[in-house]
Amino acid sequence: MNLFIFGLGYSCRHFLDRFAGDYANITATVRDTSRHAARGDCETLNFGPDRADPIIAKTLAKADLLLISVPPSGNGDPVLRAFGPIIAASGIRRIVYLSTVGVYGDHNGQWIDETAPVAPSAGRRTARATAESEWMTLAGERTSILRLAGIYGPRRNALTNLRAGTARRIVKPGQVFNRIHVTDIAQSIAAAFAHETTDIWNVCDDEPAPPQDVVTFAASLMGIAPPPEIDFADAGLSDMARSFYATNNRISNARLKRDLNVDLAYPTYRDGLKALWTAGEGAGATSK
Repeated sequence: MNLFIFGLGYSCRHFLDRFAGDYANITATVRDTSRHAARGDCETLNFGPDRADPIIAKTLAKADLLLISVPPSGNGDPVLRAFGPIIAASGIRRIVYLSTVGVYGDHNGQWIDETAPVAPSAGRRTARATAESEWMTLAGERTSILRLAGIYGPRRNALTNLRAGTARRIVKPGQVFNRIHVTDIAQSIAAAFAHETTDIWNVCDDEPAPPQDVVTFAASLMGIAPPPEIDFADAGLSDMARSFYATNNRISNARLKRDLNVDLAYPTYRDGLKALWTAGEGAGATSK
């Protein structure tokens, strides 16, 4: 099987770390090959807002599976814009598109699943929802959509933030988020490729929780005092950061477990952080 990946970012790199051996040939795009360390398990090609390696079209024509993690921009989905007709006419058997649970908009802390309406606000959420729709229109019978919760894992977690002195305990009463360990994203991608029918799945943990609780638990593992609580109104967040607090949902992963038979390695943030701490994440931190 030949696999083509648009966007060799954090989640896709971890997917290859675990599953690259399942594929005969792997090609992945990055914005600039000169700035990425070569991998022995895949060929990398340039693809970005102002460049596209000419060989991409030829390689796509030989692909059996397609994984897309490139986000849409103000001009729409860049992959569809550049290669939509080629993908539509190709023999690609299964397309997995990595989206976000942010497309649901705000449900005031209620439990929701994949049947909840997509109700994005302006900006990035609208672009994501539009991209999902366009991929389903292009190749709906071949397309599976994975809506990812907040991603964490090695080098990207509350432990490393505490070690770096950048962790903040921002408190917005009633606010909760779901999260997902990158290992569980990897196994969800593999399961979606193996699944024979198209659908949409939430890829998230079992326990939506307040963000300040995650920082507090990480600090307890490290044996240090957590940073002081900061009221959301006084946090001075950027527009991008504030946008993450604009939705408050408890998201169900029941369909992921039922349909794709995904058994989460880290069903809660505590499980994930414990494993990361055992692996050495956050070592050397001191109380601020």
